[in-house]
Amino acid sequence: MGGLFDSAPPLLHSSDFIEIDKQFNPLLQMKKVKTQYKALFFFFLTALILTFFAPQELKFKYQFHRGKPWQYELLTAPYDFHIYKPQAILDAERDSVRSTIKPYFTMDETVGAQMQLAWRNDYEKNHKGQLSSVYDLYIVDFLRQIYRKGLISNEDSKALHTNDEMEVNLLQSDRQSTREPITRFYTLKEAYEMLIDEAPIQLDREVLRKLNLTNYLRVNLTESPDMYRQVLQEELQNLSVSTGVVQAGERIVGTGEIVDGHTYNVLQSLKKSYEERSGGSAYQFTRNLGVFLVIIFLLLGLWAYMLYFRHHLFNRLHNSLFILSLVLILNLITELTIHFSWFNIYIIPFIILPILVRTFHDSRTAFFVHVINVLIAAMFVRDTYEFIMLQMIAGIVSVTSMRRLTSRLQLVRTTFLVFLSYSVVQLSFSLMQDGRLETTDGLNVLYFGVNLIFLMFSYLLVYLVERAFGYVSNISLVELSDVNTPLLSQLSEVAPGTFQHSIQVSILATEAATKIGADVQLVRTGALYHDIGKMKNPSYFTENQGAENPHSKLPFDESARIIIRHVTDGIALAQKHGLPNSVIDFIRTHHGRGKAKYFYNSYCNQYPDTEVDPEIFTYPGPNPFSKETAILMMADAIEASSRSLNRHTEEGIRELIDRIVDSILQDGLLEDTPLTFRDIRVCKEVFFEKIKIMYHSRITYPELKKKEQEKDPETVSPASGGAV
Repeated sequence: MGGLFDSAPPLLHSSDFIEIDKQFNPLLQMKKVKTQYKALFFFFLTALILTFFAPQELKFKYQFHRGKPWQYELLTAPYDFHIYKPQAILDAERDSVRSTIKPYFTMDETVGAQMQLAWRNDYEKNHKGQLSSVYDLYIVDFLRQIYRKGLISNEDSKALHTNDEMEVNLLQSDRQSTREPITRFYTLKEAYEMLIDEAPIQLDREVLRKLNLTNYLRVNLTESPDMYRQVLQEELQNLSVSTGVVQAGERIVGTGEIVDGHTYNVLQSLKKSYEERSGGSAYQFTRNLGVFLVIIFLLLGLWAYMLYFRHHLFNRLHNSLFILSLVLILNLITELTIHFSWFNIYIIPFIILPILVRTFHDSRTAFFVHVINVLIAAMFVRDTYEFIMLQMIAGIVSVTSMRRLTSRLQLVRTTFLVFLSYSVVQLSFSLMQDGRLETTDGLNVLYFGVNLIFLMFSYLLVYLVERAFGYVSNISLVELSDVNTPLLSQLSEVAPGTFQHSIQVSILATEAATKIGADVQLVRTGALYHDIGKMKNPSYFTENQGAENPHSKLPFDESARIIIRHVTDGIALAQKHGLPNSVIDFIRTHHGRGKAKYFYNSYCNQYPDTEVDPEIFTYPGPNPFSKETAILMMADAIEASSRSLNRHTEEGIRELIDRIVDSILQDGLLEDTPLTFRDIRVCKEVFFEKIKIMYHSRITYPELKKKEQEKDPETVSPASGGAV
């Protein structure tokens, strides 16, 4: 498990460094200053965006719970405010109003007159000579009475009975209304049956049925929903939402007092009043100014940390953009969630930030950025203290449970530890406040579970971050170090000697990196790829040669050019196959600005009177700039030279290592690296032990001497031996 406060800086690239003699180049200094100002601009831009989207309600600074002690100082009313009715009481009163207001119906008096006239016309035209006038008088009188009472549709009648309505409001022509029982009204079916069944005995009911009297029955009562909504709205508006007024300076609650029902309602009313007062433009301006100042001070703290303690991060703009993007996205989600009440705040995966930052940078940076991010988010959430404690502890767990993300299993372990820390801390807060497990909100565990699912997507986000910001993760390095990758498979086929050399160098460099605390996975991967440029001309390199050496037919300067070119060929091949810059750096720097000394010395010896241009025999560089690239340079030179030893004795191996490392130091090839003399001493000892094992001497088995007196040599068994 990686330590929270490990001091190892994140991966560096050759573009982060310049040679000592160029450090004071005005153009480079100006470029660095421009980068820093650009970063500062993006810090301010982030603060402005977060301020713009911040919830506009003023945040009540007290947290309180019904039935729990008041944890603050004596609270008095800062100004006059109303005591609002609890929401449950308001809802009950509104439901009562809705139940007392009856539906409104309008009676169309013209319908009855029209139907009576229609019957009279039909009777005069078709039935007068056939029917007694008694029929006419009965039907006219019935229509007049039934329309006076009211005819209602079957649908409206069914709806009234379904809602248990016993009365309705009947609108009059003067817009006044009277309360009428629904038993007064008839449906069309009821009216027709009544017309037939209640006919006088002297009338033939069969005759009445043949007259198609349903043609004269029409609905004259229709519901008026607009009037109902209007009256309901007026009644609801007339409801009082408050039960009293608290005067400015009036005592509300003292320290340690239990927040009972009444006090809780008063505090809720003060909170509501406080938030409503944020609606004015003056409040909005001062509030937004305060939010901006707090955010910018926090971000400037992050800016100062990167400038003074992680300047190599600050000198590359994409590092600032990566960190600010995470802070911006998470806090925008937080602000919008709070403003629109989308979902619970604990669903937001804040721990995804330290996981991603730790994947590409160091633990201190990951935790520091996490602290800044949580403090910004805490400005807008409820229960600020609980939120900060939850996120801080979960952040510590996430940073300490992983060094760099290298596998899905590691991520699963980290996310479950984060889930466990969330749950335990939440339970602890519940016990602190109530002392009872029954009051623990089980929904929070569900929210933490959703949070865990989101954290699982960190593995996929690593690839997106790599593409967007040019990083390389340990996940990618592990994949690249697989010898079955196309490029390494090609190397093993085209230049098998170089492939074996690269594996041996990888073993040496990995062990040395482990001992001095360098990035082991980066060294391993860089070592495997550092000589891929030799695939272009494999036969010109000793480890791939057979009986014939092609250099014997070339001048020394031409041979030097071919040997040196494997660096640029390797860079081109690596870029073609999309290798990350951190791996290509090993190809660039594994010879640094050193010389191809065999050909340089041979040329000087052959032409002693000729002025030699050293650049012809000098590798393009740059020199190693990190512990990792320095380790590879030493391991590469030592492994290659160890093959030339006739006898691999301890004295010979140690003398070889000392001579090569001293030569590298004398040439100044490690001046740009952070290696200490202790690191170099440890590396030399590691190389010695590994080379000794690689070329260990085999035991010489003694021969069994025959006894001179032995008469039967057939009885003596020969000794069997084997190599160790």
